[in-house]
This record gives sequence, C-alpha cells and structure tokens, in this order.
Amino acid sequence: SEGFAATRLLVTDGKARPSLFKRVSAANDGRADLFLSVHHDSVPDRLLETWEFDGAKSYFSDRFSGHSLFVSRQNPHFATSLMLARMIGRQLKEQGLHYASQYTLPVMGRYRRQLLDKEVGVYRYDGLVVLSRTRSAAVLLEAGSIINRDEEMEMNSPERHEAIAGAVAAGIGEFCARR
Repeated sequence: SEGFAATRLLVTDGKARPSLFKRVSAANDGRADLFLSVHHDSVPDRLLETWEFDGAKSYFSDRFSGHSLFVSRQNPHFATSLMLARMIGRQLKEQGLHYASQYTLPVMGRYRRQLLDKEVGVYRYDGLVVLSRTRSAAVLLEAGSIINRDEEMEMNSPERHEAIAGAVAAGIGEFCARR
C-alpha cells in the first residue's frame, strides 16, 4: 500500500533452521532487491524468570526491551544492508521507539554483538542465515521483546503495529528513493 513496485511476504513453516533456509532460497530465487526478516526478540534462557499466568507456568524477562536491527558482514551487500538498517532505525527512533541495548553487555554471553550504530541500534550478526546467505541487501528486525511482559502487551496494540509498519515502510521508501 506504500507504492512499492512489488513486495512478497514469506511465511515459512517447519523447524526453525530449515524454515530460514526456505526464506533465503525464496528471496534468492526471486532476485529480491532487498530482504527484511521480521522477528520478536527474547533473551538467553539463563536470564529468564518463571511466573504463573492463567494457571500455567510461563517465562519472562522484564529486564530488557526494545527493537534491534542486525546486518552481516558476510552478506555480499553489507554496506547497502547497513544503510537500509540505519534508515529503518532512524524511522523507528522518530516514532519514539528505543532500541535494545543489551546486546553489548557481557551478560549476553554468546549473544553479545558489535554495535555498529549507537544512535539507532544496528548490530553486526554474521551467524544469521537470513543475513549471511541472502544475495541481496538483508536486514533482520527484532521488532520488540515478547518476553518482556509490558512490551508484549504494547506490541499487541494496533498503535504499535502501525508505528513499526510505518517506520519500516518509510525507511524502505527512503532506501528505494536513494537507489
């Protein structure tokens, strides 16, 4: 609805890793100009706490919140991917949303990442299949932390959906205009 020449929504099923390879294959076979993979974030298992909700045991971590953007130096279009991630990040920031800063902390262990842009929250993550194996510019957006109880509720709101979708569309629109 934002006027892009073509878009394609990829929703794959099955186990996580094979599903990610399906997405990469679809993007590569379709000769995508750019690839955006949208997810909801969590935290390492050792940072989770338990609680009971509606009679069932559940897990949470209210310690961290916010969105994150990831790019890979292994992507053949790293500089372009970084430019796109920064554009989306600026738009998310303009919507009043903050990025998740925990990825720079030692407590993240093997999930600790290099922060490439401290203004808008763009991190380097070379091990993600959807970033490193896609032959087009590729960005992964963790739209927010669904393991944070307050943020999970906010992310269910139409207002948050609109803020994120609007920011992504504006960032991609700016990206396309520059190309």
